[in-house]
Amino acid sequence: MGKTLIIGAGGVGTVVAHKVAQNPDVFTEVMIASRTKAKCDKVVEAIGNPNIKTAQVDADNVDELVALFNEFKPDIVINVALPYQDLTIMEACLKTGVNYLDTANYEPKDVAHFEYSWQWAYKKRFEDAGLTAILGCGFDPGVSGIYTAYAAKHHFDEIQYLDIVDCNAGNHHKAFATNFNPEINIREITQNGRYYENGQWVTTKPLEIHKLLTYPNIGPKDSYLLYHEELESLVKNYPTIKRARFWMTFGQEYLTHLRVIQNIGMARIDEVEYNGVKIVPLQFLKAVLPNPQDLGENYDGETSIGCRIRGLKDGKERTYYIYNNCSHHAAYLETGMQGVSYTTGVPAMIGAMMFLKGLWKKPGVFNVEEFDPDPFMEQLNKQGLPWHEVFDGDLEL
Repeated sequence: MGKTLIIGAGGVGTVVAHKVAQNPDVFTEVMIASRTKAKCDKVVEAIGNPNIKTAQVDADNVDELVALFNEFKPDIVINVALPYQDLTIMEACLKTGVNYLDTANYEPKDVAHFEYSWQWAYKKRFEDAGLTAILGCGFDPGVSGIYTAYAAKHHFDEIQYLDIVDCNAGNHHKAFATNFNPEINIREITQNGRYYENGQWVTTKPLEIHKLLTYPNIGPKDSYLLYHEELESLVKNYPTIKRARFWMTFGQEYLTHLRVIQNIGMARIDEVEYNGVKIVPLQFLKAVLPNPQDLGENYDGETSIGCRIRGLKDGKERTYYIYNNCSHHAAYLETGMQGVSYTTGVPAMIGAMMFLKGLWKKPGVFNVEEFDPDPFMEQLNKQGLPWHEVFDGDLEL
């Protein structure tokens, strides 16, 4: 049905490649490309499908990307490289007539700033080119938006309160490690929190607001209010929302390490000079921390991510909680990666499947909630991320 190019061979890229290989009726030809070709070859070896091609490409370099796209001629690019590289990949797609999908919004390298404006600015260019760009098709962002769209379509006349809740109750048995790229992870968590209420954004200090929330099969966990990019698109696409927030769990040991990293300057993203060489402290830290790709083998426990929604149906107030729990060990047995990579990689594959089947295909730049959620939701159940619903329960929020 379609030629697919996966850019990125980290934890998420590995999961995407495994899941694409499991659906050969849709993904008829596949290539994996990254800065280091040997990493791509290793993924192909693990999958055991020699028909998957590999290539070396610098995703910061538009000309290199254009040359690769022209050579392979993919129908869609699944971008699971770094968020810094979204715009170069989008440029290359426009130059070569290729459709685009990613899992995280663009952010500049020198400022930890998260917003969709840079990518939304490409809307007219993708429309004029007759190409589709699907933004934020991981879990959060991604499934969190699709859950919201599904709730709006089937269970609410008006969504008023939205809380996205993300719990990782797993244990990787390391003193300190991040579940995805340490540089991106630490940048995200150390920023001010932000939530939407009554038509405006409210800023909080980093991790200032937290409360116990109870997660299915896990129990109560201290959950911290963060800013997360899908809030920006969801309040735009669902203007009846009065308040939208994002919560994530962190253990005390993790937060202690994070505090120390910040206090000693290792979370800095500006350059410092060391022995005549310019280095970025956070990039150096990334090099010495455990690789998220290597955490899976001894990872136990599970994640639980969902949306807690309150609003109106037929004039009456209703609450709705939709979520998925994902076992780290089961994810590892299937793909060799832990659950955080799995929950991001599976939706990226499904989003590309939706495009190739012609179900999510229209010219322009779109967030996932702007498409029909039903066929995507159906595939979540088939592809390893089954969802569950609780009607009119206590949302605790």
